[in-house]
Amino acid sequence: MHAMNRKDTGDLIFERTLAVFPCLILVLVAGIFWKLVDASWLSIQKFGFKFLVSSTWDPVFENFGAFPFIFGTLVTSFVALLLAIPIGLGTAIYLAEYAPLKIQKTIAMFIDLLAAIPSVIYGLWGIFVLVPIMREHVQPFLGKHLGFLPFFQGPNYGVGILSASVILAIMVVPFIISVSREVILAVPAVYKEAAYATGSTRWEALRFIILSHAKPGIMGAIILALGRAIGETMAVTMIIGNNAKISASLFSPGYTLASVIANEFAEAASKLYLSALVEIGLVLFLVSIFVNMIARFLIWSVTQKP
Repeated sequence: MHAMNRKDTGDLIFERTLAVFPCLILVLVAGIFWKLVDASWLSIQKFGFKFLVSSTWDPVFENFGAFPFIFGTLVTSFVALLLAIPIGLGTAIYLAEYAPLKIQKTIAMFIDLLAAIPSVIYGLWGIFVLVPIMREHVQPFLGKHLGFLPFFQGPNYGVGILSASVILAIMVVPFIISVSREVILAVPAVYKEAAYATGSTRWEALRFIILSHAKPGIMGAIILALGRAIGETMAVTMIIGNNAKISASLFSPGYTLASVIANEFAEAASKLYLSALVEIGLVLFLVSIFVNMIARFLIWSVTQKP
């Protein structure tokens, strides 16, 4: 009995010690939020809700609005996902279900390499390789064949929202591939065998059994990629054009929440200017939390049994 009590006491101490660590996470998040609010309070008091919907960004007259940056962040992230999801999911399915083992290992190595490349390297590659290709080939082609749409109108600068979206797509594809591939491989083999035993084709087994069970994990991979795209700074800053204007054209230069902080934080000469930049950081923080909440809801919804 004495030994049992000692064991129970030790388990209790260990459990409560471990409980401290998640509490530290909550304290850290709350501390970041409080500090951002405190440092941006001057801007919050002066502009209020107007800060989120105003399109004016004028440091000279200290009139600030974050809507162009919110717009640029959401558009580049959305277009990046449109480009990255088919490529990432298709690659993950091929590697998990069709590729020979040697090809799997080789491609997986390059995928890990892509994920490990610093964002500034992507930015340099974008400036010297991607931007000229976009300016001389891709944008003229899109303008010629899809120019009747407002998204593909305007001059071909090379830099702009579309180029930034392509860079983001390249950067987030490894996350979608890696996570989706592991999730697909984790589907129990007995499910696949049962599908084949009932006469299902390989495509039917993949569509109705494998992807059905892997759906929550794939959704998580996409949300992880979205979080990376929203918060990306250097690569986007280098090729998006950094122009605080809102345009329907993807060819036009733009700005994102992260890039405006990186570009202008060192130049903030007044307290209100600095406070406005910190409030942009607060907006980015809240957008990230909102995206994660949506992700949790989507994952919960697809895991519910009918």
